[in-house]
Formats: sequence, structure tokens, C-alpha cells
Amino acid sequence: MTVTLSAERLLEDLNPSQREAVTTTAGPLAIIAGAGSGKTRVISRRAAYAIETGVVPADQILLVTFTDKAAGEMVQRLTVLGHRGVLARTFHAAALAQLRHFWPSRHGGTPLPATLESKLRIVVPLIGRLPGGYRFTPAKDIADTIEWAKVRRIGPERWVRDGDDRAPIPADLFARVYRDYERSKTDAGLLDFEDMLVRTVELLEGDAEAAALVQSRKRWFSVDEYQDTNPLAERLLALWMGESRDLAVVGDPDQTIYTFTGATPEFLLGFAERHPGSRVVTLAENYRSSPQILELANRLIAGGERGAGGERGAGGERAGRGPLVATQPDGPPPAIHRFQDPAAETGEIVAWARAVAAAGVNATETAVLVRVNAQLPAIEDALTRAGIGFTVRGQRFFDRREIREARQLLRRVRPAETGTSLATSIELLFVEKMGLDDVAADAGSEGRDRAASLELLLGIVEDLAAADADLTIAGVLAELDRRHEAESTAAIDGVNLLTYHRAKGLEWDAVYLPALDEGLLPIRQAKEDVEVAEERRLLYVGITRARRFLALSSSSRRPSRFLAALEPPRPAAGRAPGRAGRASGRASGGASDRVRVLPGAPMAEAGAVDDRLLEALRLWRRQRASDDGVPAYVVFHDTTLAEIAEARPRSLPALRRVRGMGPTKLERYGEEILAVIEGSE
Repeated sequence: MTVTLSAERLLEDLNPSQREAVTTTAGPLAIIAGAGSGKTRVISRRAAYAIETGVVPADQILLVTFTDKAAGEMVQRLTVLGHRGVLARTFHAAALAQLRHFWPSRHGGTPLPATLESKLRIVVPLIGRLPGGYRFTPAKDIADTIEWAKVRRIGPERWVRDGDDRAPIPADLFARVYRDYERSKTDAGLLDFEDMLVRTVELLEGDAEAAALVQSRKRWFSVDEYQDTNPLAERLLALWMGESRDLAVVGDPDQTIYTFTGATPEFLLGFAERHPGSRVVTLAENYRSSPQILELANRLIAGGERGAGGERGAGGERAGRGPLVATQPDGPPPAIHRFQDPAAETGEIVAWARAVAAAGVNATETAVLVRVNAQLPAIEDALTRAGIGFTVRGQRFFDRREIREARQLLRRVRPAETGTSLATSIELLFVEKMGLDDVAADAGSEGRDRAASLELLLGIVEDLAAADADLTIAGVLAELDRRHEAESTAAIDGVNLLTYHRAKGLEWDAVYLPALDEGLLPIRQAKEDVEVAEERRLLYVGITRARRFLALSSSSRRPSRFLAALEPPRPAAGRAPGRAGRASGRASGGASDRVRVLPGAPMAEAGAVDDRLLEALRLWRRQRASDDGVPAYVVFHDTTLAEIAEARPRSLPALRRVRGMGPTKLERYGEEILAVIEGSE
């Protein structure tokens, strides 16, 4: 290999690990790239270096990216470097191009079927035919499960045996919906996005001529975000490569947050074992965040098993790339707050947004990240009232399907009750007509969001009823219209509001992570160790989105278990305490001044639930539901009872601070709950 002066320019501003990755242009290579470590630069420079040193012609390279946007950016970077002939595509885009080429000649001249842009077009009517309350199952949860099955090549006929318990409805019902979906799609002459991969794999597995042609055109491969590769894509990649060994994969097991779509980090973690002679290069230098922020991120990951759920690589060594190494100058210490209730927390978000703006941070370089979309409206409302512009990245609350349906339902039925009786009537309406119950809330990710959104809407009504004993449905609808208008007219440029999942791959100067509470992060449905590990990685992704300013907070009696890992280490005996924090608080107990733990600190592990009290509360709920003639979940959800059992409030004001205890429920059940608590002692 001849290294020209032109090729040398590609290495001048790289650190040693980046140079090693760029100059390793032949054979299997795994690049373990930590957050902010410059992986996009490495991928593009490596392709350019391989071309300029004569390793491979530009037209024989395929750079596989996670999104079309990333593919466009990769092509642009290589164009700037002087190489226009390099192809960058997602797995789906590359597969679709191959299908379009081969399909007519293999199917009697007929063109490739059209693409089904959304499974919901077919799934929604099928769900409507399900029995009982299953007809309320969110279509997206069904569609996501179909996707998970297809990327594992599990057909409807195998689901009951091989599909585990992932489906949001009983296995036999899901298999029926899945089978009817496939039949309806085929009858309509359509292919969905998984079919692009399935049909291409089937083509290349069964047609030696097609496989030989594909393998002759591309022989040098690079795959980004490899920790999120699914089994179907991995099989397609192997078919594209054929006998070639020139494969580089880039990823970070600590950023695996899409396993619910069928992705798995196993291919990254086991790469060296599956590809003998592989080289592994670790990129640990972070060019994004301050040392203080990275200290927090490293502490979080060190608090749990590194990698995805504690997997270990070949030979038993710990998977992952070790701690991130800071290259940026010192910044202000991240702040960890603990508040008595969500209202105080939203007030702090407003104060924080003003403070970072005063420090010179543009609003567009500021973000508030949440676990589920239903957490956003309270933040939107607080920012609106404070005159702070914001933009919701992703679906807005009032644009969600269940919120539109709920408002239409209220306009159509128009309950006649007033005040707290109106709130009760609306709650029963949502249970009977929209399937709001504990089963729906646990069905799947969309089921969680749907239930949380409807519960938030009920919370708004309860707060209105507490403030106005004569509240009517007209007043409720008028207030919902006002809030919808405020959300719709929010500034295009302003504080970014979005979920952790949407934040992947983005970064801002200032980031706030609120509601780090048990039941939200980790989400209450995360019960297995592997699920909790993914929730930890979500928080890690959130922390590493911040460049300079970072704040985290809890607003529950049960702060997230992850916060314990973030508490600064206590000084050794005899060591002088750390210097005081800023005016808003002091470093806790003489701890490191690189993290400010503010009101309510230090953070403790989530408190243990009193099982005896919890059982007493459940017995009370069962009797009260029977007396009122309503389902038990209309009285309280299990999560609220668990919070009560952990907090053991002794007064109505203390009980009101429990998440899920709105003013209407407090008035209706408060004294009885306090009596149950007293009686359990």
C-alpha cells in the first residue's frame, strides 16, 4: 500500500486511536466508538484513505448508515474530501435498490410492488375486530411486534411457539392478527419495510446468479450504529459480502436503546469471535462534553454492568470501551435536584432555562429530555406561561391520536355533571370507551404512552375541578382548546423538548433531565435485569447529549435507583470538604465539587415498598371498587398504591404529593387511605 501526501492529509488532525482506525483498511475491524468520539469523521476519512492508498475503488465501497439523513451527511463529507463515487445507504435503501433491479426479470416482467408506508393502515382495522378490551390495543404496539417477529424471521405460524411473551395481546390473538396482516398486505400488492430485507435475503439465498452479481459490485463495507443491527440485517450483510473480509463495524454497546425494534448488540459484542483475525479499535476520547459531565456519565455506566445487560465479549473480557476521556475544558458542575412534587420541578426547569440563557446559551442549544411524551405538556405549559419559546421535536401532545379521540368523545357525549363529579364521569368514560386500565398501560411502549396521555388529560380535568366547584364540560373543552392552541403556536426556534429516544445522535450546549423517578426511568414495565440495563443506557445517552450545562432532577418520593450511582463519592476521613457550590446550592456533605447535589440531597436508592401495607391498600381498593360499582383500576393503579406504601404519608398534604394522587382522588379517598396506613402499623 502506497501512502501519498494527499492521503497523509486525512490523518493530520486525528488522535492515535482515530488514526489506527482510519489506516486499518483491510480485513475485519470493529470500532468501539464512545459518545462524542468523532466516529463520523473516522468513517468518512477511512473510506477516503482506502481509496487514496489504492486499497479499493470508490465504486466498490458501501457505507451502511442507520438513517437516510446520516447517509446524506456521509456522502457530503466524502464529496468535500474529493470522492463523489462512494455509495452510502441504509440497509433498507440498499435492499430496495437491489429488489428493483432483479424483481422484473424474476417475476415475469412485473414491477416491484409498492411500499406500504405504515403498517397502521392495515393493522388498525384488524385490531377493531378483536374481542372485548383487546380492541383498544394501540396499533403501534401490534405493528412493532410484527416488525420484531419479521426481523427474526418468525412467521405467524411459528409465533405461538417461538414468539415469547412480547406481544401486547395473547399469543393466539396476535398470531391471528399477524397472519391477517400478511394476507391483507399481499392481497393489496404491497411490501412493508421488513419485506425489503426479507425478499432481498430470499433472493440472494436462492439465486446464485443474483448473489454473484451483487457481490461483484461491492466488496468493501462499513456499517455504522452496529449495536442496533437486527438478525435479518446481519444475514443480509453476510450475503452482500460473500467471500470478502473487508468489513468495518462501528458502534457503542453502552448506547443500545432500540432492542424493542428487534435490534441487538450481540453482533457487535461477538464480532471478533465471529470474524477471526479481527482488529478492535477503541475510540474513548470525547470531543463534546465537559470533564464534569463525562465524570457523571462514566459513574452511571460503572454503576451497572458495562455493555448490553452485562454481556461479555469473546474470551470472557468485559464488553465495552472503558470510560470516556475528556478533551474539552472544565465546565460548571452538573446539578442534581430533588423536589417534593412535579410542580416545583417544572418551576426549576423554567428557572434553569433562564439561567443558561443568561449564561449566553441560545435557546436552540438547550434541550429538556423526557422518558415518555406524556411528560411534555406540563413543561410546555410552564414555558408558555413564562414566555419562553420552545419546540416539540416529535409528536405534540394534543396531536396524539388518543388525545384527539378523547376530546372528540367529550364533545360528543358532553357529560352533565359539574366539579369533581364531572372529573369522575370523564374518568369512567375513558375507561369504558377508550380502554384506559392497568392492562392497557402495560401492553407495550405505545400502550404506556397512550395510558399516560389519557391519565394526564384526566389530571388536567381534576386540577380544573379542584379550582372551580362549578366546572362544566364547556369549561373543560375551552381550556383544552386553549392549551392546544398554545402548543400549536409554539416557537419554531426555542428550547427543544423531546424524548431520550429522539435525542439519540443529537447534542446541545445545555440539557435538563427531569423526573428521574422509579416508574419513569426506569419505566415501571422494566422488570428484568436486561430491561433495567437498557433504561440505564437511556439515561447515559441523555447525559452525553450535553456539552457544557447539565441538570438532573427527581420529583417523587421514590427517586430513580440510577441517581444513587451519580452521587459524588464522599471524601476520605480527615479530608477537607469540597468548595461550596453556586448560590443555588452547595456540594453535598463535602463531596466532590464536580457535581452539585442540591435540595433534598443526598440521593438514596429507591425506598423499599411495605408489602404488608401494599396488600392492605389493595384489599381496601377491591372493597371500595365493589361499593362504587367500578373496576379496581378506576380507584387507583398499582403503581400509585406502591408509591403510597413506600412513602407512608401521615397527612392529606403529604398524600397529595404522591404521584397519581390528584385533588379529586384526594377528596374522595384521602381520609380512607390515611386510615388504612394507620391501621397497618
